[in-house]
Amino acid sequence: MKSWSVTQLGEPIDVVQLVEGDVPEPGAGQVLVRVLAGAANFPDVLMCRGKYQVRPDLPFTPGREVCGEVVAVGPDVVRAAVGDRVLGLTTLPYGGFAEYALMDQSTTHPAPASLDDAQASCLFIGYQTGWFGLHRLARIREGETLLVHAAAGGVGSAAIQLGKAAGARVVGVVGGEEKAAYARQLGADVVVDRRQDDFVGVVKDFTEGRGADVIYDPVGGDVYHRSTKCIAFEGRILVVGFAGGEIQTAALNHALVKNYSILGIHWGLYNTKNPGAVDRCHQELCTLADSGAIDPFVSQRVSMDGVPAALQSLGDGKTVGRVVMEHNGIGR
Repeated sequence: MKSWSVTQLGEPIDVVQLVEGDVPEPGAGQVLVRVLAGAANFPDVLMCRGKYQVRPDLPFTPGREVCGEVVAVGPDVVRAAVGDRVLGLTTLPYGGFAEYALMDQSTTHPAPASLDDAQASCLFIGYQTGWFGLHRLARIREGETLLVHAAAGGVGSAAIQLGKAAGARVVGVVGGEEKAAYARQLGADVVVDRRQDDFVGVVKDFTEGRGADVIYDPVGGDVYHRSTKCIAFEGRILVVGFAGGEIQTAALNHALVKNYSILGIHWGLYNTKNPGAVDRCHQELCTLADSGAIDPFVSQRVSMDGVPAALQSLGDGKTVGRVVMEHNGIGR
């Protein structure tokens, strides 16, 4: 099979190499899938750079999130059968930017028929993170104001749609007018171009001084610190990641004075700590997708030969929505 392999660490465009090797055999509790579509995620970029919290041994094929057709199952597999169309996490080193990938059955779920392959490949990491963060941790309520940073990106676009589905008013923060247009298309009630306006002032005006009830922050650094200036009484700040490159420190005296909560969401832990909750969340997401309440925003569909450039664009912050490899072969 053909696959993109990382043999040394660095920028994706430099270190992701096309190789040909044997199709892997599924082990106990594993399924082998023919990859139909593989979604690019920022952790894929960080793994290529060697800067993610999980550092797989070299060589490995990136691409943690896929939609695929099950072609073989290992011993003790009960959650999937040959011929099933599934989505979920791949098992490294056999990631999704390849013709075939391995998946553990525990992170393999039915793909909803209402979504095409590219959309289905995007339904797991970003939407699960958003659902757990907004509902299980922040307990967002209808009528509340949700502030979403990096609102035109993969994680942010999911948060906008989930917030609207929950009945919240959504303020999206983006960098640039092109991204602002995408955030409006996704359903944000107010969009702030951080290059032109101060989101703190916009949020205060929009909420008549109250501030945002929930803030969804995958950026970190100064974005987090400025967010504390527009958090509402009894508000909740969700720390989702540090795409801005700076890990902030929290002034806990400020949280005490303003009476807000700081919540960290590491969604991946639920797959081992509470897999039943992940299953229930997937059922809820499928229901929302079937009803049209959420609609994964795939902005770019690339063939397999476009993977290195797509990963680099994602790492350079030049993408909106989700970039997905659709498996239609090399150069076609």
